[in-house]
Amino acid sequence: MNSRLPVFLGLALFVLVLLSMSVFTVDQRNYALVFQMGEIKRFEMEPGLKFKLPLIQDVKNFDRRILTIDSPESELFQTAEKKNVLVDSFVKWRIKDPAVFYRAFGVEEMRARSRLEQTVNAVLREEFGTRQMHDVISGKRQDLMAAVKAKAAADSVQYGVEIVDVRVKRVELPTDVSDSVFRRMEAERKRVANELRSTGGAEAEQIKADADKRSVVVEAEAYREAQKIRGEGDAKAAAIYAEAFGRNPEFYRFWRSMDAYKQTFRSKSDVLVVDPSSDFFKYMKNGGGKEGGK
Repeated sequence: MNSRLPVFLGLALFVLVLLSMSVFTVDQRNYALVFQMGEIKRFEMEPGLKFKLPLIQDVKNFDRRILTIDSPESELFQTAEKKNVLVDSFVKWRIKDPAVFYRAFGVEEMRARSRLEQTVNAVLREEFGTRQMHDVISGKRQDLMAAVKAKAAADSVQYGVEIVDVRVKRVELPTDVSDSVFRRMEAERKRVANELRSTGGAEAEQIKADADKRSVVVEAEAYREAQKIRGEGDAKAAAIYAEAFGRNPEFYRFWRSMDAYKQTFRSKSDVLVVDPSSDFFKYMKNGGGKEGGK
């Protein structure tokens, strides 16, 4: 009995080894191709535990996720106007048919990436060459991307690859061209600024001249109005004086004489030489304005 134990143990170990070699797991992120003698026997895409013939069949996994090709350097393209532009782009792709993909590239994903980069680059170059600068920068960017995606997808089907999306991240002018464009834009802005400054100066002078003219007119009208009011005041004063004189000529002469005295003797240093019998002293004599000093 003891002599058979090693045999049983060896047999059990052999069975376990065969069983382990017969089982493989398909991850949900991968496809699996089962090969037999170098030929593809079947395609496993559902995740879980799978079986294969030990020692005869082999399994290779392929990524089923969406992958990205992002160019590290900008590509120089030419537009329909023969203008150079620098373009940054990226591609979203995935393996659609692992069997076709394997026949085209084997298990080397880098070969597939290189081939797709060449395809997308050629399509982008072709599409940029048929479009104006405005269209590739902003005008019809969506149309450009749709056309590039359609042509790249049509070419990549033969490799078992699906192009999910193609996008242009940035389109800009080369450094020497952008510097030249910037200098032209700067010169144009300075020219416009000088024109605006000149126009503003002319308008300022015109406004100042109009203001000065209006000021002179207003002052003249004010002076004329003042003279008119002063003349009317003088006329009213003369009329009042005339009316007062007509009502009481003697009182009017007396008031005028008092005003003359006030103006004449305003300062103590004033000297006035007048005949005492002059009418100037008429109201300073006894009796005021009576004849003979009575």
